[in-house]
Amino acid sequence: MQYIEIEKKFALPDPSALQDALEQLGAKPSEPSRQIDVYYNAPHRDFLASEVISDWLRLRTEDRGSSLNFKRWYPVEAVTKTHADEFESRVNDVEAVRRMLEALDFQPLVTVDKTRLEYRLPDVEVVFDHVVDGGDFVEFEFKGDAESIDDATERLEQFIASLQLDLGEEINRGYPHMLLGREH
Repeated sequence: MQYIEIEKKFALPDPSALQDALEQLGAKPSEPSRQIDVYYNAPHRDFLASEVISDWLRLRTEDRGSSLNFKRWYPVEAVTKTHADEFESRVNDVEAVRRMLEALDFQPLVTVDKTRLEYRLPDVEVVFDHVVDGGDFVEFEFKGDAESIDDATERLEQFIASLQLDLGEEINRGYPHMLLGREH
């Protein structure tokens, strides 16, 4: 399932109960990391043109290293997405890539400034994000081996249910959607 992302996101008003549950499962928190994500629009295809946004191009800057990422969410026209193609690569010179994108007429759309805290378990990564002007969220991402997207989704949902915690409202849109004021 390389290059496929399967995740669930929730608004999380109080992360402490979930953090305690993860630590009881043996997960240790990472050091918090500030991530500055700049999302770009393509000159050949307006990512915002359709009613439902399914494509994002992101340039991330953080202390641990920078990256360039493209995601296409599926089903493309559906409001609720089930998974994404995700292509990501490290970037050694983020300023050169930023200038390259702008020289090729990729236009910045929105910047997401967040602080992230990660917990890793064998098949699931759990991240707590505080998004400036957005709020607090938790994302569960399947990181194990699975036979199919359905299998990975089912295992992720089983893990979340096994926690027996109220996680708040499930969110079916990304941080750039929220900051751009888009419902989908």
